Amino acid sequence: MTLQLWSTFAAASFVMGILPGPGVASIIGFAFSSGRRTALASVAGMAVGNATAMAISLAGAGAILASSATAFTILKWAGASYLIIIGLVAIIKSNDGAKGRLASHPITARTAFMTNVAVGTFHPKTILFFVAFASQFIRPEETYLPQAAILIATFTLIAAATDTLYALTASHASGLIHRPGVRRWSQRAGGGAVMTAGITMAALKR
Repeated sequence: MTLQLWSTFAAASFVMGILPGPGVASIIGFAFSSGRRTALASVAGMAVGNATAMAISLAGAGAILASSATAFTILKWAGASYLIIIGLVAIIKSNDGAKGRLASHPITARTAFMTNVAVGTFHPKTILFFVAFASQFIRPEETYLPQAAILIATFTLIAAATDTLYALTASHASGLIHRPGVRRWSQRAGGGAVMTAGITMAALKR
């Protein structure tokens, strides 16, 4: 893989990373509902999910999604349902702050991590995108696996960097809110953002 080819892929990965989607919405939601630690854990989960999805795509499984409406629908609704449930739980737990204190049971970092592993891995549009896009940077005359590894590492690291920026910005904004009532509504807004990410995923069409 030439430096020019890699640079083109890296630039495209950066653009894709800064564009908000269900993953970014969930990260922001975790930042507002549960703080910086949970948001950063969700970033790590998204990185693992992205790497997994890209590996699956480059291994050829994305072709199955492209040809099977049933597989696409199952994957889409599995991811969407999980996000909607997590967001709903965050909203319900925000009621713990009704007596003037922060919710006593915020979403844990582990839950956020595993949630975004699922979001990144099982987002059907992401898998199809990798099939159609990343494969264009594979040179057939060169060894396949090293090229695939470079593409996966490049995209995963760039996306993790942009996701981290979203997480830190959102958690900082959340940290400026000190009044219990406002904190409670920020948690609800965070849960709503996670649910919105799920609804957005559910609305995806092939």
